[in-house]
Amino acid sequence: MPKKDLNEKFYLVREDVLPEAMQKTLDAKQLLERGHAGSVWEAVRSVDLSRSAFYKYRDTVFPFHTVVKEKIITLFFHLEDRSGTLSQLLGLVASCGGNILTIHQTIPLQGRANVTLSLNVTDMNVPLDEMLNRFKKLEFVEKVEVLGSGA
Repeated sequence: MPKKDLNEKFYLVREDVLPEAMQKTLDAKQLLERGHAGSVWEAVRSVDLSRSAFYKYRDTVFPFHTVVKEKIITLFFHLEDRSGTLSQLLGLVASCGGNILTIHQTIPLQGRANVTLSLNVTDMNVPLDEMLNRFKKLEFVEKVEVLGSGA
């Protein structure tokens, strides 16, 4: 099992010091969000970026204005199939002050299940990165990632 990164942190960085690939990833994401590109391939071709670079940075770099105004996040979990795991996830969200909007859980296969949660994080009492670290510390959580955020 891969080692969990319990010290993941987020930083605010000025645009002019971002590596070119990160800036182009932001440009490609904007093309996709606005419907000016019909596919990732089309978006990366438009900004002269490799698909591998786009996929490397797409879930790690965000425009500041979207992070500030957006209060809904979607989290993806890959879990061991154990009794009570969903209850523990939901309890942790509640203890952090998050409000659960949607829950989707796959049927467990080979002892593993995927869960996707959409949360309103407006009234959270802990920073998002702290909540993510708490999820990662749970023994049954094999993977947790932020799939997206939206208003």
